[in-house]
Amino acid sequence: MRMKKYLAEMIGTMVLVLMGCGVAVSLNCSSDCADTANAGTVIGTAFAFGLSVVAMAYTIGGISGCHINPAITLGVFLSKRMSGRDAGMYMLFQVIGALIGSFLLWLLTSNTESLTGTGANDLQSGVTAVGGLLAEVFFTFVFVLVVLGTTARTNGATSGFAGLAIGLSLVLVHLVCIRYTGTSVNPARSIGPALFQGGSALANLWIFIVGPFVGAALAAMVWRAIDPDKDAS
Repeated sequence: MRMKKYLAEMIGTMVLVLMGCGVAVSLNCSSDCADTANAGTVIGTAFAFGLSVVAMAYTIGGISGCHINPAITLGVFLSKRMSGRDAGMYMLFQVIGALIGSFLLWLLTSNTESLTGTGANDLQSGVTAVGGLLAEVFFTFVFVLVVLGTTARTNGATSGFAGLAIGLSLVLVHLVCIRYTGTSVNPARSIGPALFQGGSALANLWIFIVGPFVGAALAAMVWRAIDPDKDAS
């Protein structure tokens, strides 16, 4: 049963990267998102990632919980909802899934004259490393807090709708954060595309690993302080 969970996380992350980053490439958001005149590319990319999460939540949510994001897995682990062994394996298979999704996207763009890149995260024009790091910390904090809250056992209000709430929150996060970093809030989503794209995306990859993990840890701390499960136990 454990291996089914790990494989589900791999498939879900592959779909997230292939679809989300694929739309970013198709809309040229990887290079134009810093230009406020191209609002359509930002909106399209934001919805691509959000809809990918919604689709996978209702596909594999019953199998693995549909983390498809090491930052979410870290938040769940720190909230004492899963074991360290499962958390480590989830993260491993999420990265593998991201690599597969990035490879498929690279394969497609390599055979297309008008499309390039893999939608890798990078600092946008005028954004410093500190600014990018802070953006990833802040917005991952918000995103993971939403995940922990909507999936809490005592939160009956979101029963059956957690996947939709999480997907829409990811759309919101993208709409705000794309202008800073292209929006990661997900180390696996950044690792796969950066390894295939290289350049400054690879050089700045640490921002999209450290930032989301710090944000997730902060979200877990806050949620544990306000978690209604503690009062119910």
